[in-house]
Amino acid sequence: MTLAAVGIVYGDIGTSPLYTLKTVFDPAHGLALTHNNLLGIVSLIFWGLTLIVSLKYVTLVLRADNRGEGGIMALMALVLSSVSKLSRWHFPLMVIGVFGATLFYGDSVITPAISVLSAIEGLEVATPAFSPYVVPLTMVVLVALYSVQSHGTAGIGRYLAPIMVLWFAALAIMGVLNIIKSPHVLAALNPMHAATFLMENGFVAFVALGAVVLALTGAEALYADMGHFGKKPIRLAWFLIAFPALALNYLGQGGLLLAHPEAVSNPFYQQLGSWSVYPLVILSTMATVIASQATISGTFSMTKQAIALGFLPRMRVRHTSESEIGQIYIPAVNWLQLFVVLLAVVGFGSSENLAAAYGIAVTATMLCTTILTFFVIRYRWKMNLALCWAATGFFLIIDVNLVSASALKLFHGGWFPLLLGSILFIVMLTWKRGRQLVFDNLEKHAIPLDDFLASLFIAPPLRVPGTAIFLRGESDGVPHALLHNLLHNKVLHERVIFLTVFMHEEPWVPRNEQVNVLDLGHQCYQVNVHYGFKDEPDIPAALALAQGEAGEFTFEMMETSFFIARQTIISTPGAGMMPWREHLFVTMSRNARTAADYYQIPSNRVIELGTQVEI
Repeated sequence: MTLAAVGIVYGDIGTSPLYTLKTVFDPAHGLALTHNNLLGIVSLIFWGLTLIVSLKYVTLVLRADNRGEGGIMALMALVLSSVSKLSRWHFPLMVIGVFGATLFYGDSVITPAISVLSAIEGLEVATPAFSPYVVPLTMVVLVALYSVQSHGTAGIGRYLAPIMVLWFAALAIMGVLNIIKSPHVLAALNPMHAATFLMENGFVAFVALGAVVLALTGAEALYADMGHFGKKPIRLAWFLIAFPALALNYLGQGGLLLAHPEAVSNPFYQQLGSWSVYPLVILSTMATVIASQATISGTFSMTKQAIALGFLPRMRVRHTSESEIGQIYIPAVNWLQLFVVLLAVVGFGSSENLAAAYGIAVTATMLCTTILTFFVIRYRWKMNLALCWAATGFFLIIDVNLVSASALKLFHGGWFPLLLGSILFIVMLTWKRGRQLVFDNLEKHAIPLDDFLASLFIAPPLRVPGTAIFLRGESDGVPHALLHNLLHNKVLHERVIFLTVFMHEEPWVPRNEQVNVLDLGHQCYQVNVHYGFKDEPDIPAALALAQGEAGEFTFEMMETSFFIARQTIISTPGAGMMPWREHLFVTMSRNARTAADYYQIPSNRVIELGTQVEI
């Protein structure tokens, strides 16, 4: 599991040495390559890895798991379940969580673009003749990567760990060789060099922080992948493999630049001399593809969680593995992400330009995670306020400074992930608010089910053979589909089941707690199905569980009809949302995956009856 974690979890942060020091000393940033500046920068990187990744994420944040699941959506769900819905903190915390999640999407676009682009740029070190082909080759690699997503990662997963272990071994070996040549670079382990650099260089040092943060990209991924590997393998992989290799390589690159300042144009590819460029390009391309794969898979998982938590419309989700439920493929997300990634590669053209866009997405997500962690410690773990501030206040100060430094690049590419995040932020909150308006409308016009059944069976309609299952919202009252069926067909099936699906702000609901059955009399039943945001909704499987709970339940699928009310949302002036948001919600609603498809109900057993809902 530790080796598997090396392959999946640390691909992003593991490929950061490709471009971090090159970006820090980019002439556009105004930082001179001097002995003291170099020691200060390497010291900042080393202590950034120590404090933010080792101490904050690996030691503290990994403790804030939602029944074993991590990631900012899982963290947000954990926080929201810890504070009352009536609390003044509930809505602001939801907004922070959603904003952090949307920035993760921005990060997931830039990671494949900058990683693969920086790997292919190694060809320029070998010979400038390759320069015109860097962007086209990058696009070819990316298109190939996204094209194989539909086949899943199960087939290639076994190869990821050995390649990444080889990658980290190469980082460590190159680092050690260059440290031996320039051992005085080890002085950077003294944090006073970082502090002196920040004090002596003032604003220039503050600007440099925005580039130093590139060494920390991928810290969020180790938290997001906790559900796949568990805390212990992720911690072991970091402390035994990833952290030592990264620290050695950054120190080694620092030693190389102390001895050969002219190598600053691309220090990574010049660590071993010209003979190593082509092998390193091949190895780094494989490593960056793996890093990109981890981010793409993370985007699919994040989208599935957002759908379950009610922040995105239902989409087609395909499972690519018979044994691993977490391995999924979402076609709409895959191709849309590829389009935006290619747009970023063509638009920015180089890893230096993309680096400016990278930092702000990463640091803002880190800040959101720190804030949410504070509320977990305070309201979930019930720690006293002083201890909560002691645990998170230090990291909050660091995160605020990193976000501020990255914000200086807002007009040099930082706007790109913020624009992507803002668009998704509006989409997610619009969908959440729109579903709430639909729910309020249905609740306002709902007919209480118990009263309706009592009056219905005073003079019951004709009962026909078979089972009718009516999907019903949490407080919809009598399903519209039942009213339409009685009005038009004037019959009632001999067994009627009202089925309600509850989605919970936790990743998993145990199978023995997923289904409960309530007898309403007259062969009518209320079946409640409970899912977590990582569970796979499957109504036929839930009905099989219901058979086990209520012995008299037997379901012959060919004698069972599912009645579903297909809602047509109509935007009306007045209360609700702004008109453009209402029209956006209506458009999303019309293009959402049908409930029958999402809940895996056999299409030949579904009867849809239309109903209009005004918002």
